[in-house]
Amino acid sequence: MKKKLSQKDDGFVIGLDFGTLSGRASIYRIQDGYEVAWLVSEYADGVIEEHLPGRSRKLPANTALQNPDDYTAVLKIIPRLLRKAKVSADQICGIGIDFTSSTVLPVKKDGTPLSSYRKWRNNPHAWVKLWKHHASQAQADLINKIGEKRKEKFVEIYGGKYSSEWFFSKVLETVQCAPEVYKAADRFMEAGDWIVQQLCGEEVRSSSAAGYKAMRVYETRQGKWTFPGKGFFKALNPLMENVIAEKVGNDFRLPGQVAGNLTEKWSKVTRLNPGTPVVVAAIDAHAAVPACTVTTPGKLVMILGTSTCHMLLGKKGSPAEGICGVVDNGIIPGLWGYEAGQSGVGDVFAWYMKHGVPESAVREAKRLKKSIYQHLEEQASELVPGESGLLALDWWNGNRSVLVDADLTGLMLGMDLSTRPHQIYRALIEATAFGTRRIIDAFTESGIRISELYACGGLAQQNTMLMQIYSDVTGRPIRVADSEQTSALGAAMHAAVAVGAYSSFTQAANAMAKTRNEVYRPNRDHTRIYDELYREYLRLHDQFGRDAKSSMKVLKNIRRRVSAG
Repeated sequence: MKKKLSQKDDGFVIGLDFGTLSGRASIYRIQDGYEVAWLVSEYADGVIEEHLPGRSRKLPANTALQNPDDYTAVLKIIPRLLRKAKVSADQICGIGIDFTSSTVLPVKKDGTPLSSYRKWRNNPHAWVKLWKHHASQAQADLINKIGEKRKEKFVEIYGGKYSSEWFFSKVLETVQCAPEVYKAADRFMEAGDWIVQQLCGEEVRSSSAAGYKAMRVYETRQGKWTFPGKGFFKALNPLMENVIAEKVGNDFRLPGQVAGNLTEKWSKVTRLNPGTPVVVAAIDAHAAVPACTVTTPGKLVMILGTSTCHMLLGKKGSPAEGICGVVDNGIIPGLWGYEAGQSGVGDVFAWYMKHGVPESAVREAKRLKKSIYQHLEEQASELVPGESGLLALDWWNGNRSVLVDADLTGLMLGMDLSTRPHQIYRALIEATAFGTRRIIDAFTESGIRISELYACGGLAQQNTMLMQIYSDVTGRPIRVADSEQTSALGAAMHAAVAVGAYSSFTQAANAMAKTRNEVYRPNRDHTRIYDELYREYLRLHDQFGRDAKSSMKVLKNIRRRVSAG
C-alpha cells in the first residue's frame, strides 16, 4: 500500500537508526521534519569484544561482535513510540532504516541468524561482525594483494586499498577460520539489509552498501554493475568461487526506493499496519547527508561520533587516495557519492576518560559537580594551539583513510613531567582534526572540489571546543545540522521520498532539514600555528603509517603472537 502524499498532508514517517551501542526509533512529521517522539533501545550485549555472552573463552584481539537479538529489540519499542507520539498506525506512511556499515552476519535462507542456533552459538564467526571488527586485517591484506595483481576495478574505486572493516574481509575471515560456518550459512548479509528482510520478508539489498563495502562496481564498457569474477574469489579461497551466486544474491536497489511491505508477523509486533512500505536500508552516515541539508556537490559532511565518516557529493566519480569508495547514485540518486573516514574519534576520547584520566582529575570534577568531559574541556579551552607541546596520531582504532590499515596504533609525542590530563585531551581532539584535514587534502589533491564543511552527530552538537579546533585546523567555516539525530531523520527522509511525499531528496531536504544559525569560523592566528603542527603531523603520519616495518606493526605482530600462546 504505497501511499501517495502531497507536502501538505499530515502524514508521518518512522526513522530507525541502528548505531554502535543502541538503536533509536523516531517519528517525524513529513510536512516539516519535526521529530514528534523518539525512543532508544540500548543493546543488551553491547559490543562483544572480550568473550561471547555466557562464555569465558577470550576472543581474539580486535574482535567486535554483536547479538542480532539486540537489533530486533529496537523494533519492539515501536508500539511505545506510537503511544508516546500520539500517532496512529494509519498515519504512518513508511519506515526508513539506517545501519552502521559494514556490519555483517551469516544467516539461513529465511533470515535466521546462525548465532541463534545452539549448534553455532559458541562459534564467534556465527555472530554479527560489527563495522569496527578489525580482526580481519590479514584477510584485507590478501584481498588487496590479489586485487592489485589481477588489476581488479574495485581497488581503484576504493582509493587503492580494501579495508578490514568491509564485507568481504569479514567473509574471508570466516572462510579461513571457520569454514564450517561459511558452509552452513545460506547468506551473508549487511545488518541493514537483514532488518529489511525481517520486516518485509524479502531479501532486498542496498546498492550503496554493496558499492561501498562489497566490491560492486559499474563497468562502463559492459554498461552494468558487476562484482569481481569467480577467478578472483577462487584465488582468495576455493570455497568462495561462487560466493556471489551462493551467498550474496542479486536484488539491489537504490537509496530512497521501497524494498517491500510490512508483514503480518511484524505488524503484530510493531502495531503498524500490515503493508506499510519498508524502504531500502541506508548506511548510517549516508542517511545523515540530506538531513544536513546537503544534496548538491562540493559540500563535505562530517558525521562525528564513535568514528567519523566524511561524505561528499560530485557530478562525476574520480579516484582519490585512501577513500572508502566513490559510487554512482551511492548517497543521493543522480550524483556520485564519495566516502572516507576515521576509525576512532569519540571512541578515542571515551577510552581516555575511562582508562587514561587519573583519579585525582575525576575527584576534582566531582567536587565541582561537573562531568569529567566538562571539567577537562573547560581547562583545555584555556590553552592556545601549541601551548601543551603535544602532538598525537589519531589511530587508536587503526586508520580508515587514507592509509587504510587497522594495524596502525595511537601515538602521543611531547609528554614530560609537566603534562596534565586536559592537555592530553586537547591533543587527542587536535589529532582527530588533523586526520580530517589529511582526508580533505586527499580529496582536493585529486581535483575533487570542496566548497563547504558541514558537521553532525553528538560531538558536533555538544562539544564547542572540538568544533572550533576543527575549523581552526582545516581553515574553513563549519555549519552544524540542527537535528541532533541526523541519521534517524535521514532514514525518515528516505521513507518520505520512497512513498512519494517528495519527488527528490533536494525537495525533502528543503522541507525537512535545516542547519543551526551559528557557524564556526577559523581563528586565523590559531590556523597559522596549526599549519605548523599539521606539517609535523604529516611527518609522523608518513613515518609510522607508510613504513611496512614501522614499530607500530612490529608491536602489533608481537602482541598477536603472544596472545595466541
